[in-house]
Amino acid sequence: MSTRIPFLKGHGTENDFVIVPDPENAVDLPPAAVAALCDRRAGIGGDGLLHVVRSAAHPEAKGMAAEAEWFMDYRNGDGSIAEMCGNGVRVFARYLQRAGHVTEGDLAVATRGGVKTVHIAKDGDVTVGMGKAVLPEGDVTVRVGERSWPARNVNMGNPHAVAFVDDLSHAGDLLSPPPFSPAAAYPDGVNVEFVVDRGPGHVALRVHERGAGETRSCGTGACAVAVAAARRDGADPTATGTPATYTVDVPGGTLVITERPDGEIEMTGPAVIVAEGEIDADWLGTATRA
Repeated sequence: MSTRIPFLKGHGTENDFVIVPDPENAVDLPPAAVAALCDRRAGIGGDGLLHVVRSAAHPEAKGMAAEAEWFMDYRNGDGSIAEMCGNGVRVFARYLQRAGHVTEGDLAVATRGGVKTVHIAKDGDVTVGMGKAVLPEGDVTVRVGERSWPARNVNMGNPHAVAFVDDLSHAGDLLSPPPFSPAAAYPDGVNVEFVVDRGPGHVALRVHERGAGETRSCGTGACAVAVAAARRDGADPTATGTPATYTVDVPGGTLVITERPDGEIEMTGPAVIVAEGEIDADWLGTATRA
């Protein structure tokens, strides 16, 4: 390994990421290394890490290489592996554009949640085809302190529990994962969204993400919230033939989510690269062993 490893820092509605370009999958990034890089005091700092690899070079993505040249090997801030990250895909696409791998227009990105279609607009916003939501049957409850709420179980390639509340402060400090039941609903943990209404087709959320804690934004969470809100409001585009669009305010900005009549969900929002530099490999090795 070279003594220095290139990195960039980016965010999408303030959901921030360490970006490690590694086309040939040559950089070893065990969970401890990812956690060290994402540490906000002792590392670079981020809600997660975007490992940029050519699909053909990664064993988990080789089967998608014919559809998507690039694989988003996404990791949570604690080093654990995640299936998808909607804000991460937008930032991933922005990095590919900055590096000259792609230009404005359409591209495909391989993820553990499947191949995602992306459109980079001239105005700078990035739209991601997030796939279709799955709505598992069964009642779910989430709890904070003495309060509890029914939650809608929505899967966007990763699991979400969406609870509509009277005030976002009722979510508490979100320093630890909100308890949920039944445990069998989410055997691998869950992202929990607390949601309030702002107006017709307009909601706001706070979110606790698996492996990251409360974040400033969650793209898949915003999609899950829009789907849950639409169903609560009696709108199912696959049944009505009419798209459902929700503006979703997150602590770090605003996302626009549209569910089409074919069930496909599109998310539009900003993606920004703020810095680039080099990681000292000796430091990373020491941090990983600590």
